[in-house]
Amino acid sequence: MTFSDKTFEVWAPKATAVEIDVLGGRRPMRQRPDGWWTADVPEATHGTRYAYVVDGGGPYPDPRSRRQPDGIFGPSAVYDHGRFTWSDDEWTGRDLRGSVVYEMHVGTFTQEGTFEAAVERLDHLSELCVDFVEVMPVAPVPGGRNWGYDGVDLYAVNETYGGPDGLKSFVDACHRKGIGVILDVVYNHLGPSGNFLHPFGPYFSGFAGSYWGEAVNLDGPGSDEVRRYFIENALQWLRDYHIDGLRLDAVHALHDKRATHLLAELSAEVDALACAVGRPLSLIAESDLNDPRMVRSLDAGGLGMTAQWNDDVHHALHTAVIGETHGYYEDFAGLDALAKVLTSGVVHDGGYSTFRGRTHGSPYTGVPGHRLVACLQNHDQIGNRPAGDRLPVPALRLGAGLLLTSPFTPMLFMGEEWGARTPFPFFSDHVEPELRESEDHRREQEFEGFGYAWEAPHPSDEQTFLNAKLDWGELKEEAHWSLLCWYRDLIALRKALPELSDPRFDRVRVEHDPGGDWLVMWRGESVCVAVNFGADAVTLPVRVASVLLAADDNVSAGEDGLRLPSQSLAICRTTQAPPT
Repeated sequence: MTFSDKTFEVWAPKATAVEIDVLGGRRPMRQRPDGWWTADVPEATHGTRYAYVVDGGGPYPDPRSRRQPDGIFGPSAVYDHGRFTWSDDEWTGRDLRGSVVYEMHVGTFTQEGTFEAAVERLDHLSELCVDFVEVMPVAPVPGGRNWGYDGVDLYAVNETYGGPDGLKSFVDACHRKGIGVILDVVYNHLGPSGNFLHPFGPYFSGFAGSYWGEAVNLDGPGSDEVRRYFIENALQWLRDYHIDGLRLDAVHALHDKRATHLLAELSAEVDALACAVGRPLSLIAESDLNDPRMVRSLDAGGLGMTAQWNDDVHHALHTAVIGETHGYYEDFAGLDALAKVLTSGVVHDGGYSTFRGRTHGSPYTGVPGHRLVACLQNHDQIGNRPAGDRLPVPALRLGAGLLLTSPFTPMLFMGEEWGARTPFPFFSDHVEPELRESEDHRREQEFEGFGYAWEAPHPSDEQTFLNAKLDWGELKEEAHWSLLCWYRDLIALRKALPELSDPRFDRVRVEHDPGGDWLVMWRGESVCVAVNFGADAVTLPVRVASVLLAADDNVSAGEDGLRLPSQSLAICRTTQAPPT
């Protein structure tokens, strides 16, 4: 709806009659030649409920509903963006380069599970010195709890979290703290419950685009308006909600055979909007293709994404610090894989992928590390485990030490910084009995071949969700507080030493033990990060001028080299050049 002129608009190109159900009655809408239907409702005001009737079916929510106050099965409500008062006039945005990202799920970040409660924890993030908060999807979902990837009504905001004003207040508060906001959005499918787009037009392709749902229609008949639906959705968040960037979920499931891919079209639109609003806007793709074209510029023939998630870094770090080699971790066993990913960006760059049973990927030649968002944990990699269990504190110390000194854009997952014991399993709250009852079986099927004995809490049980809520009281315990201090020190050192945020892979050198016990990563000409993964102490032939930061008080440097206790890490200033 265009609120300024009290005109309601909806696209329904195949319909023979469309009515708007508003203010206690139904009114016919006028058809335009382009497939859009319009109706003037002068009496409509902010908050007015309305819905559409298409060829006698419905009433249905507006496909571009800005607010669903009564949930996904209720009517839409008029929402006037101009009513919100912003206080971030001096915010000039943030560049992803040199930044640290913090991923969070609003519903479990606090016990209250709201934007308002999350604002109360922003001092924690400010003191941690993260630059961006990446918020998991906030579109309306069935029931009262969900990861967010079952969203529908993509233009609206989950009322459970605080609705559109709640999101704006959160973004406004983040900007006052100097923190940018990235919003996770899902354009490759809609949720299985409450998706009422079918009656309106050809929004879907008619085939399963991924395990999660039907593919959206990006290149078939009628797809021009479908593409605009998603592009304008993206622009809405960046413009009307002052969001600083979008994380695009599973873009490999966007089936688009057009000459200009949706992502390239979106990139061009976002670049234009960045010029208009005068601040940088980022697009971060989740892609498992290992295709460097994803992050190459449009004028270089790429898709123009600012960055992409990089699972290879996660897998190599995970295998090194925890030792798991099942499923997709098989190709990352041993320190050779970690050495390769630290110096070239990816492991699968055209070689054979055992998990996929084929060759995979392409070299990321010339791509700087800041275009690859890397993590030790994220919602997927924790939630893909049956119990949603997190890494133990010793593994976090080593893994964070490498991640936060690497050439990538590092991302943390909420609670990781203090070693939260609360799990993050998959959870949902479908209202249809068949969806609720089958959710656990569907998840088990999704992860066949991953090497897990699937013993998971039922996603629909409320306790599964409640157990995932962070316990901030853990910070009163010495072990958790100590780990938080380690993360703070690592981020502070990364920001203080240009060598540690340098994204150039040709400035990274790695030496490692063929037996898999130790690794030394050189950053620039005189800084090194030395890690002992083994159970015994080691002395490395590294001439150290000073130990800048160490995970163990027993790290020492002498004439014979750098001595590392078992499972320890040290960042050092050296007096020798890195290996060639």
